[in-house]
Amino acid sequence: MTPVDFTPDAVLFDMDGLMIESERALLQCWREASHGLGLHHLDDALWLSFVGLSDRVCVELLRERLDETQLQALLQDVHDRYDRHVEAGLPLKAGVLELLAELGQRGIPRAVVTSTRRERAMQKLERCGLLPHFDTVVSGSDVVHAKPAPDIYLLAAERLHVSPSRCVVLEDSVPGVRAALAAGMTPIQVPDLVIPDEAARVLGHRIVDSLAHAHELIAAAL
Repeated sequence: MTPVDFTPDAVLFDMDGLMIESERALLQCWREASHGLGLHHLDDALWLSFVGLSDRVCVELLRERLDETQLQALLQDVHDRYDRHVEAGLPLKAGVLELLAELGQRGIPRAVVTSTRRERAMQKLERCGLLPHFDTVVSGSDVVHAKPAPDIYLLAAERLHVSPSRCVVLEDSVPGVRAALAAGMTPIQVPDLVIPDEAARVLGHRIVDSLAHAHELIAAAL
């Protein structure tokens, strides 16, 4: 895998599944809540399709399958279950603190760019101790068009006062990778629950198996 071929002016980080080990906890919450409500037609394939999408897109996908009473009951149950995980503090992905430390030492600006709504994103980042490592947080609440639209990444570059073409993006999901590419940035994908299929691989971006490997590619350019 070729290293990044320029010294980045900023590194932009997705949050869930990339820095925070949250996707498995959320998947379990969806499973338990849907089964508890007797919604057995909602399966893992649906929950996994939510990875990288905004809350409002996920709700609309559910609204196609449920009546409003079922939908609200499911969302409340999932929220309550997941809130307990978040309050307890979700674990961090291996290698994230080491990468953030090196970028900080070298003075490379850093942003969180997440589809999660702002209140929940800040809660997670604070509970996990990540917030002090970042110059700005851009959330799904800050844009009209969520990933895979480029808006959220373009806003992050604007806030950091850097050119999009000089940004490296770390993502676990294909919608996030598509958003970064559409913004003219250089994504490195570290897949979590969803393994990129052939349609994703033809995008031509770098795909690695760990944040440690992503760290190596970025460090080679610093």
